[in-house]
Amino acid sequence: MRTDLFDFDLPEALIALRPASPRDAARLLLVDPDTMPPVADSTMCDLPKLLAPGDALVFNDTKVIPAELQGTRERDGARAHISVNLTERLDSHRWQALARPAKRLKPGDRILFGEGGRACLLGQLEATVQARGEDGEVTLAFDFFGAALDEAVASLGEMPLPPYIASRRAADDRDRTDYQTVFALEEGAVAAPTAGLHFTQTLLKALEARGIGCHWVTLHVGPGTFLPVRAEDTKDHVMHAERGIVSGATADALNGVKARGGRIVAVGTTTLRLLESATDDDGKLCPFTGQTSLFITPGYRFAFVDRLLTNFHLPRSTLFMLVAAFSGLDAMRETYAHAVQAGYRFYSYGDACLLSKGQSAR
Repeated sequence: MRTDLFDFDLPEALIALRPASPRDAARLLLVDPDTMPPVADSTMCDLPKLLAPGDALVFNDTKVIPAELQGTRERDGARAHISVNLTERLDSHRWQALARPAKRLKPGDRILFGEGGRACLLGQLEATVQARGEDGEVTLAFDFFGAALDEAVASLGEMPLPPYIASRRAADDRDRTDYQTVFALEEGAVAAPTAGLHFTQTLLKALEARGIGCHWVTLHVGPGTFLPVRAEDTKDHVMHAERGIVSGATADALNGVKARGGRIVAVGTTTLRLLESATDDDGKLCPFTGQTSLFITPGYRFAFVDRLLTNFHLPRSTLFMLVAAFSGLDAMRETYAHAVQAGYRFYSYGDACLLSKGQSAR
């Protein structure tokens, strides 16, 4: 499909720079393509009564690491400020990263992290540039290994806010809490599973009291979630790969929910992509450990997920293409037009919508 079909106008004022407080005070737009009108306004705290006893919510329990580092490159007496976002751990001491400005780096350069006198308890953190790619990607070999490196990154790093927030304000201490779900457990993400940010312990308890199950999978969100689709046709876009885990116990539990007539509600596009990747041709969820690069566009038939809770996404993004596949492109155009007119807040710190499947997705 042409990527311009997934474009829309969005006033910059609707891009949320901070989350709702409390988290479950965020607005929630209900979307059902089979109703007229297909949208209805609600709030996240109303979610328990919008689901039925026996339904199951599936969350992504990945934990965001403070992957943004500020440093200084020194070469032949010349100094240059370098900003680095860690994207993928390669081994005990090497990371793939995005550097800005990458053109100031070349293999063999040394970068000292801890700008303004900040340094980890173990001393200063240094790395050697092993390789540089064409799109700002660099391979960094740190002087620390394993847990010592993790401690240094945690001490010096900032939360890796999405570019549409980072371009308008710097990350701060509030983001260390705000940009992390309350159930984050497994470290490894460099971007938050943002639909999960709306949940509080109070809301989770209310869901449990209503008889709605809560289950967890892990998908370590990578920076590709923010990359624009530059191809003119979706068939030419290469989807980023991310590592995910669905345990055998979780697969058995969710298959049981389906067998009893309950609905599977994926919390976030990351959870949905992982569940669909782990589902076999008979519609059974299987244990899964590995990489998924599933790219969902209109025409995809969803094998396991019945409903999707997600935020409002970027124009021309793979995420907007996914929701268009789930509820239908026309329905999502109408949904987003309503959200803009009604002043819903967009993107990672914004509001949410609860989507039902359209006819073409069943």
